[in-house]
Order: sequence, then C-alpha cells, then structure tokens
Amino acid sequence: MSPLKIALIGYGRMGHEIERVAQKRGHQIILTIDKDNRGDLTPEKIGQADVAIEFTLPKAAYDNIMATLKAGIPVVSGTTGWLDDFPKVRAYCEQHQGTFFHAPNFNLGVNLFFKVNEYLARIMNQYPAYDMEIEETHHVHKADAPSGTAKRLAELLLGKLDRKKQWKKEKAEADEDLPVKSIREDEIPGIHRVIYHSDFDDIEIKHSAKSREGFALGAVMAAEYIQGRQGVFSMDDFLGF
Repeated sequence: MSPLKIALIGYGRMGHEIERVAQKRGHQIILTIDKDNRGDLTPEKIGQADVAIEFTLPKAAYDNIMATLKAGIPVVSGTTGWLDDFPKVRAYCEQHQGTFFHAPNFNLGVNLFFKVNEYLARIMNQYPAYDMEIEETHHVHKADAPSGTAKRLAELLLGKLDRKKQWKKEKAEADEDLPVKSIREDEIPGIHRVIYHSDFDDIEIKHSAKSREGFALGAVMAAEYIQGRQGVFSMDDFLGF
C-alpha cells in the first residue's frame, strides 16, 4: 500500500502512540488537532489528508467526525461515549458516499475476546444456575464509564442470554439485569473480565492489554483498510468475522 497522509484528531497519549505506529508503517502525519487548535479542523487543512484518525472525548467526537466527513475525508474513530449520535453519522455516510470506521476497541485480542464471550454466552443460556457480571478497569484519565468495550460486551451477552434484558451500571437492580462495574486505577491500559458464577463454581474470561500499542496498530490498520471503500465499517468487517 502507498503511504498515507494521516490527520490525527486528538493528540493525547493515544494520538502520540498512533503517530509512532503510523510512521513506523511508512505513513505521514500531516496534521494534528487537539483541544488547543481545534480551529485548524477546516475543510482546507483536513482536506489534504487521505484519512483522519479520531480519538478525542465523547462531547467532541460527533462534531469532529462530521466536520471531517463533510470535508470528504474518511474517518477512523475509537472514541466511545457518543454513540447516541452514531445513526446520524451512518445516515450521512449513506447519503453522501462517506466512509467511517468505528470500533470501541481496535485491539485484535479484544475482538477475539468478544467472539469467545459471544460463543460462551450462547452456551450459558442453557444453564440458568449461572449468573454473570462484567468488570472493566482503566487508567484514571479515561473519560467514560463503563468503557465502550464493556458496553459492547454487554450488548453481545444480552443478545445471547434470554434471562438478561438490560445492563446496569455497577449493580443489578433485578434478576434480569446484567451489572457492568468500572474501576479507574493508575495507568492501566485496559482490563476486561466476564464472570459467570453459581453456588458451586466460577467461570472467568479475562483480557488484559499490556500497552496502547495494540490499540494504535489496529487503528492504523483500519485506516489502511478503508482506502478505496465507502460505507460504515467495524472490526468485524476488517477481521472477516
């Protein structure tokens, strides 16, 4: 693949790691946008890029994404906590032949973790003696709780478990609730646990990220993947699940 000209929207810890990984893969960062220079997110400047990679805050994500799409530039986003506006992004892409790739987590292992948990939930649907919960742990700087990854896990489990109807933050209020607990601690990149427990035993599946590099690599590879494509994409599309 030819080197890409990449605009980074969000230049915090994740943005710096994406920059390092992108340059290692031969790509060029031509623009960085952060809270102090958001005025540079103009059609003229962003229009020089082949693709934008957006990792910002929930309150800013939708506006950042739409400004970039309206400039005719494909967007890869890993920001979570803004997805009530996702249908509007999808509709815009459908109407204007835009390109958008979103994932709550770009780590390959996490997406395999999703599939394993989806499979296990389908089995556990037959064994009502087991109750379940999700627990996620992240660094103290993370703006949203639960994490987008934990919410995605909850959605997958709810799709396979007839006895659970909705997820609840921190604590179940009824038997049909799936609790999702959040811990914010130190500089932890991300730990997610799905726990099934009965009166007799526990079953636990856990994913622990060792660094941000795996997330950054997935985001850059997603930017490579959407070149020449139109539509709305996810890690399932990229990985062929």
